[in-house]
Amino acid sequence: MTGWSVWLQFLLIAGAITVSGSRLTKYGDVLAEKTGLGRTWLGLVVLAAVTSLPEFATGGSAVLWVGAPDITVGDLLGSCMFNLLILAGVDLFYPPGPVLTAADRGHLLAACFGVVMLGVAVMGLMTPPPLSGLSLGHVDLSSPVLILCYLVAMRSLFRYRRRELAAYQAEQAKALIYEDVSFKAAAWKFGLHALVVMAAGIFLPRVAAQIAQVMGWQQSMVGTVFVAAATSLPEMVVTVSALRLGAVDLAVGNLFGSNLVNLGILGLMGFIYIKAPLLQAVSSKHMGTGVVAIIMTGIAATEMMYRPRKKVFRWLSLGAFSLAFLYAAYVFVQILSM
Repeated sequence: MTGWSVWLQFLLIAGAITVSGSRLTKYGDVLAEKTGLGRTWLGLVVLAAVTSLPEFATGGSAVLWVGAPDITVGDLLGSCMFNLLILAGVDLFYPPGPVLTAADRGHLLAACFGVVMLGVAVMGLMTPPPLSGLSLGHVDLSSPVLILCYLVAMRSLFRYRRRELAAYQAEQAKALIYEDVSFKAAAWKFGLHALVVMAAGIFLPRVAAQIAQVMGWQQSMVGTVFVAAATSLPEMVVTVSALRLGAVDLAVGNLFGSNLVNLGILGLMGFIYIKAPLLQAVSSKHMGTGVVAIIMTGIAATEMMYRPRKKVFRWLSLGAFSLAFLYAAYVFVQILSM
């Protein structure tokens, strides 16, 4: 297969993920309203989970069908980095000031859980791992710990914002935004776009493996850079849409929440991949991705805590510039190491 035809397939799949992923998010919001669940804590959790559906489909396909665990791990960790890059982009299009200054400090809790889960993933990637003797068959300790951390994070976020969310839900119950869309139509369209995203995610690892073969690149780099960017496109669409509506917390919360979901999926993939412990079967280069993601999350949390009033640069805050610079530098190093 020629190089241009492989790239064309990649672009078509990325386009399908972008279009259906954004529609999936809209109809998920409709269902949240129609069922009375509200677009608050549960809405944000569902939103992050829905926008991470491409990562789930891609990860499962890579380990079960294509047999490319490097693409799975690269996609999930790389998506965490790309989501933080989107955060820098959000700052670029937010004229009033640093977007993380406008965001609620409650997002710090999600950021801290993200750092913990990324740390667990990096420890699992170490050779020899710090907890090498603690495994059950093909599942090492990092997988159940990541899933447990995700569940604890969701419960903690709910408990932290329970009073605020109850008041917000009561207010939202009075104002129906999607009165013109029926529950049946929303459910049907949600399922249709979910199938499109799942199908695209299933075929994406196969195309990515072909790209690596045709271009002579490592699968870890293709997964971290290209597959991660493609599967993170729904997050970008949702974040930009939320920002246009002035919903800064929805935009920021979606990105931090998606990172938690991605790391929870990484733990789940450890159970699905049966040939060996997943994080021990992949390239050690993923450790660098995890460490950079930790640093980027720390930068975002620092700016959220410090809350500068003005942007240091004309269009970007110092934190947003640092996020963009770190991502670009890491991708450049990845390309040099091919």
